[in-house]
Amino acid sequence: MSPVILAIETSCDETAAAVFKQGKVVTNIVATQSVHKNYGGVVPEMASRAHLQNIVPVVNDALAGSNTNPEDLNAVAFTQGPGLLGALMVGASFAKGMALAYDIPLIGVHHMKAHVLAHFIDEPMPEFPFLCLTVSGGHTQILRVEDPLTMEIMGQTCDDAVGEAYDKTGKILGLPYPGGPLLDEYAQKGNPDKFPFPQTNMPNFDFSFSGIKTAVLYFVRDQIKANPQFIDEHLFDLCAGIQKALVGMLMQKLKEAVAHTGIKRVAIAGGVAANSALRVALNDEVGKSEWEVFIPEFQYCTDNAAMVARAAAFYYDAGIFVNQDAVPMARFPF
Repeated sequence: MSPVILAIETSCDETAAAVFKQGKVVTNIVATQSVHKNYGGVVPEMASRAHLQNIVPVVNDALAGSNTNPEDLNAVAFTQGPGLLGALMVGASFAKGMALAYDIPLIGVHHMKAHVLAHFIDEPMPEFPFLCLTVSGGHTQILRVEDPLTMEIMGQTCDDAVGEAYDKTGKILGLPYPGGPLLDEYAQKGNPDKFPFPQTNMPNFDFSFSGIKTAVLYFVRDQIKANPQFIDEHLFDLCAGIQKALVGMLMQKLKEAVAHTGIKRVAIAGGVAANSALRVALNDEVGKSEWEVFIPEFQYCTDNAAMVARAAAFYYDAGIFVNQDAVPMARFPF
């Protein structure tokens, strides 16, 4: 019989809860914190306080929307890490309390593995093995996924994540936080070849995105000295050039990983999986290189509890649980 699982996600600035029952995710409730826009980035203390305010109504909505009583639950799952420690503690503490109150097992889920397993919420689902490019504000990795519980990191960023590079270059251009989605929108209106930016090529399958931030900063600074209106006059072309460089670096390493492994089933996961240029580049490989490409729905790309619930169901079937002394970890071993 399929388990009934309540899943809680509080790794950053989204308070989310979902219910898995009858073999599928039936509710996925997310409360977004808008306060961080005033500070140009997520403020950890404010995120933790907002989670405290949001978690009870979000969990209640997830249970009510799925016609689930707490007594019906077979387990409670939570994001154990990686993420903001204070934010993680809110979700972990709430999950532990429910598990104690209803005498049910507790499941600690790895945030990035949950992003990968979001591909198993709805059809189409990739067959194993497949490669997954996980791209977010905190992570950039190429994974070889053998089964739901076995994943190998083939390559990862040596410094900044690609999502951070999007947001920081957006900030240099004066875009509001988070700058990534707006940079993507503006890039579609610009000429990607007018202002070419360097693409860092690291050994093996690793990435580096710190260099492009520095290149954009110095280039814009020098241009503004000659023309204070430079950004306003060339914003779309600047965004297009930045996007071309970032997506180019991602695709280059992904192509190398496909060539190395011979695996042509390719998936993307994480918040940057919503990026339009990355989706276009991946879909182009379907025709050119005969890749099978898997891209989750937008609601499952950004942080959400549906992916935690789906991952937790795999953990439950394998009998993988944690004790009440399990601690959330800002850096959670993969």
